[in-house]
Amino acid sequence: MSDIIQLLPDHVANQIAAGEVVQRPASVVKELLENAIDANATSIKLLIKDAGKALIQVIDNGKGMSETDARFCFERHATSKIKTAEDLFNLQTKGFRGEALASIAAIAHVELKTKQENQELGTHIKIEGSKIISQELVSTSKGTSIAVKNLFYNIPARRNFLKSNTVETRHIIDEFQRVALVHPAIEFSMYHNENEVYRLNDSNLRKRIVAVLGKKTNEKLVPIDETTDVLTLTGFVSKPEFAKKKRGEQFFFVNNRFIKSAYLHHAVTSAFEGLLATGYHPSYFLYLTVPTNTIDINIHPTKTEIKFDNEKTLYAIIRSTIKHSLGQYNVAPVLDFNRDATMDTPYGFKDKTVYKEPVISIDRSFNPFENESSKSTRFSYKKEKSQQWESLYTDISIPKINTRQQLFTNDSITAKTHQVHRKYIVSTIKSGVIFIHQNLAHQRILYEEYLENSTVKEAMSQQLLFPLEINFSKDDIKLIQEIQYDLESTGFLFDKIKGEMIVVKGVPTTITESKITVILEQLLDDIKNEIPDTSFSQLDIVAKSLAKSMAIKTGTQLSTEEQEDILERLFACKEPNHSPFGKPTFISMELNEIDKKFGL
Repeated sequence: MSDIIQLLPDHVANQIAAGEVVQRPASVVKELLENAIDANATSIKLLIKDAGKALIQVIDNGKGMSETDARFCFERHATSKIKTAEDLFNLQTKGFRGEALASIAAIAHVELKTKQENQELGTHIKIEGSKIISQELVSTSKGTSIAVKNLFYNIPARRNFLKSNTVETRHIIDEFQRVALVHPAIEFSMYHNENEVYRLNDSNLRKRIVAVLGKKTNEKLVPIDETTDVLTLTGFVSKPEFAKKKRGEQFFFVNNRFIKSAYLHHAVTSAFEGLLATGYHPSYFLYLTVPTNTIDINIHPTKTEIKFDNEKTLYAIIRSTIKHSLGQYNVAPVLDFNRDATMDTPYGFKDKTVYKEPVISIDRSFNPFENESSKSTRFSYKKEKSQQWESLYTDISIPKINTRQQLFTNDSITAKTHQVHRKYIVSTIKSGVIFIHQNLAHQRILYEEYLENSTVKEAMSQQLLFPLEINFSKDDIKLIQEIQYDLESTGFLFDKIKGEMIVVKGVPTTITESKITVILEQLLDDIKNEIPDTSFSQLDIVAKSLAKSMAIKTGTQLSTEEQEDILERLFACKEPNHSPFGKPTFISMELNEIDKKFGL
């Protein structure tokens, strides 16, 4: 029998390796930005087009490469970072495997320009699918510019698996933020389709966080600082009152490398125990510095997971440090039952001396028992009676609620309803019993109402007595501008959307003012991640997200009238059988099925 095992050609091996290293355009962005940082760049520019599908270009002013290195860097496992296996446990740089550029060049058109400071001319190389098309000398500035075009051009199946431009751009911004947040001394800029997204000047850590996530972030931050033999911990956590329902703005960095760790995340959340409402999550920006020989970062292709030698120790230090900082800055409650917080001396006045005693002026001629005709009447206020107060209550039309018989196409539902475990609404029908999931049913009702308001009739909106100002990051503001028309068609009214702030002056009648911020944050999160099983219409995404956020939650006690109202409105829907996300809103059991349970 002939031999069947053979070595793969290099270009095929590179494409297989690319499957691990390059999952989407954001993977390329991460690798190129990290290479620029390893090159000691002080200024880095990121240019993308069509969410990175058409172009990803990184330009830096780093040390550049020689002509030989420029050509050799696209070979597999070619790296300047490690020489022996022991070096894997003493890494001081971002990239080290030598796979990134080879993998990227295997699935894209790559153009490289690079020059070292002591060279008169630089090197210009073009590569397509691992094949070098041309190499020549070129006049260019110090540093490196690498452009990746037509990603996955030779693997159309992988390209088809990419999400929409909105989602892919979101992933790119995430990677950009992770790199920018850990290197505040480096200038960063980012452009998408020639529009500036970020311009970050060199600064300190707090200013960089504020520049990335918005000015309003500054007031939310509580500093963290602790140094031990096994760990140096710095950074910030958010105050409990600024916790969010979504899990964004949570960053762990270990030795200047972004990581994900559910175990360490639990250490942070446990420090906030008793300070957060159910379902809310704190924001944090934590920077850990540990000895390089106590971690292994070579356990995952994307290097976002790290193995620690002493996880339990780190857990305890992180938890206690955060609890201490929250208490130190009067964020967490203290166990002093005789303490009056109003008598505390502010930090800014603790070392100041009193130069002059306060003087209290008293009006000794004031007599509170004198009548209004008295001379001492400067504090009196005479209220004028309105002659037209009755007009405030005229011309108010109360909408009539349709009866069940008018709404139901199925008139077989005849009995009263009952709520079970504050989750299901139960009613008898001619053929048996029906169980309605109150949350899923209400999602269907609200979803169809929002779509109808947006497409058929004008949405009902309630004016806010005082317009509400809400701060978002710049990329969130741009996303709100994109969906502004869809939001307004559901009942939102905006006075201004500019910079890092929106001003809401009206909301749909189903939304209370206290929930506006939470609903908009959830909506942005849904759009960024594209709610599963949704269409490509942003209006549909908006309607689904609002319905999900505003629907009656499991655990809510409903009166008999509220239960019956849900039944009426559900069976008046065009598609009452399923929620907007395809889950059944109700199930029914016939009498014969129930009889079988009893062996009848």
